[in-house]
Amino acid sequence: MDENETVRLRLDIAYDGTDFSGWAAQPTRRTVQGELESALAKVLRLSKASVTCAGRTDAGVHARGQVAQLDVPRATWDSEGERVLRRLAGVLPKDVRVNDVRLAPPGFDARFSPLFRRYVYRVGDAPHGVDPLRRRDVLWHRSPLDVGRMNEAAARLVGEHDFAAFCKKREGATTIRELLRLEWVREEEHLLAGTIQADAFCHNMVRALVGALLAVGDGRQRVDWPERVLGAAVRDSSVHVVGPQGLSLEEVRYPPDEELAERAALTRRVREPSRKGHRA
Repeated sequence: MDENETVRLRLDIAYDGTDFSGWAAQPTRRTVQGELESALAKVLRLSKASVTCAGRTDAGVHARGQVAQLDVPRATWDSEGERVLRRLAGVLPKDVRVNDVRLAPPGFDARFSPLFRRYVYRVGDAPHGVDPLRRRDVLWHRSPLDVGRMNEAAARLVGEHDFAAFCKKREGATTIRELLRLEWVREEEHLLAGTIQADAFCHNMVRALVGALLAVGDGRQRVDWPERVLGAAVRDSSVHVVGPQGLSLEEVRYPPDEELAERAALTRRVREPSRKGHRA
């Protein structure tokens, strides 16, 4: 066996983002990446562990379906692999879990191979506020919301567009995205869930879209307003970026194994000049 041979691992991760300063490691702040890398280095007996995720979430944003990769020596995986999940459960803090870790197929790239990311944003519009047991993952909206109006407005935003009006601009980064799904349902009498699915997202895009649709849902704006804002293709100060607590990364979907490398190459050609990843 080549002692320098490495293998790539896929990790499926969930976390409560409330007490994290986002995904990305920061020297003086508690982050999901920081906690994971520290725990992985410990349980795999590595001097350092460096993980790359499918989508860097902002402070306060949650995840049930985050995916990350880690390259390790094959000898390390062969000796420690069977014990990794259980050992991680004993080392990681309670607000982050690794639900699965396994060898990734050839060509797998956690960041560049996905077909889409799916987020859900939950909003409560009860007059008395949010159930105290849901305060960490539901945003309270003070006015009643009309789901029909929100969905009518949302349907006009689906497709490939320049979402500059709903994104925080970054030097060299494209704001063109393909929005695959944007729709709202009532899960309970006073609990709404908005599903937002796209090939990728630019910074603040999800929370800005939610803010615009809430303004339609409570009657402050017309149904065609978000579409008109989108068409202007410039950041609009009238679009309110809602808080992070209602947002959760639910799923990252990848193509069949034999298409992973091709998908990653295609995505890199479009987005690698920014080297920023997506943030919601």
